[in-house]
Amino acid sequence: MDKPHPVVTPLTQPYWDAVAQGRLALQRCVSCRHWIHFPEPRCPRCGGHELQFEAVAGVGVVESFSVIHRSFVPGYGPGPYVIAWVALPEQPGLRVMTNIVDSDPQAVTIGAAVSLCFEQRGDFGEIPQFTLTSNQSWE
Repeated sequence: MDKPHPVVTPLTQPYWDAVAQGRLALQRCVSCRHWIHFPEPRCPRCGGHELQFEAVAGVGVVESFSVIHRSFVPGYGPGPYVIAWVALPEQPGLRVMTNIVDSDPQAVTIGAAVSLCFEQRGDFGEIPQFTLTSNQSWE
């Protein structure tokens, strides 16, 4: 069984269009330049309606994580696998929820450097994920 995948909506379509091009692009307010993730119909900081999706660097650090040893989600198998909040350097407080893949789950720590990678999910296409890296040059 394939891992689950998201349902694309008009609000998230630009995000998935960027992923299809091999980029991670997050929403940003044109007025106040505040980064927004998860996508919103208006800026939570200034209330602006003019929002666009801009590419981010695709690097970050693990802010919080959990190692799942027994999954009840179809397609994820017996485990272990890692889910994490990854802090991005573009703005304090900007983070993405992701899986840490292609890495030993026991090697994941808070503060660990990660970089963007993509995982194919059946017929849906690619899903952005992160993997451990030794490169912390953005700090």
